[in-house]
Amino acid sequence: MPSMEHNALSPTAYDELVDLGRRLYDKALIRREDELITDPRGQPIGWLLDTRVPMLEGALFREVGTVLAKRLQAKGIRQVVGYGFGAHPLVCAVVGASGDTIFRGGLIRDERKPHGRRRIVEGPVDPSEPVVLLDDIINSGRSAADALERLHAANYTVDGLLTLFNFTWSRGRSRIEKEGLWVDSLLDLNLRDKATGSSDSA
Repeated sequence: MPSMEHNALSPTAYDELVDLGRRLYDKALIRREDELITDPRGQPIGWLLDTRVPMLEGALFREVGTVLAKRLQAKGIRQVVGYGFGAHPLVCAVVGASGDTIFRGGLIRDERKPHGRRRIVEGPVDPSEPVVLLDDIINSGRSAADALERLHAANYTVDGLLTLFNFTWSRGRSRIEKEGLWVDSLLDLNLRDKATGSSDSA
């Protein structure tokens, strides 16, 4: 399930990553038998992943922030941005993580605020330095592509996309890689009932 560079991890570190992935997945998974859930068209679906559930729980918030921060630090990244409710806790978790690197974070608006500072990206991120886009799930890649469009319009250079989950049956990863970015996910999911499930990042 994990997509981290296996050769770079000790057996203990790999086992710890697998354990974190399982706990994230278990807490994010919402099943039809437990709650009425629908797709964007209002049709019932069998399951969805709502990562806001684990990411707004203090212990997992801190643990995920530490893991993401270490991966970003290894790539020399100091700025992270997020677009949408699923990404906001990830940005905050990385910014709040302890370690050698002090990160700056930004949140991308749907539209430029018409008053005040009138920014599309809020926060102390510096457009003269590269940023990495954080997201909870990459599925179709549409949300990430929208975020990239906004960032480029605001003159930001984006190096890559780091997510918690990658739905391997979709083409989101390749869609973003075609934009010239690297894509990294902590966990690759290849579920048999893909046609009856979804994600809830809105």
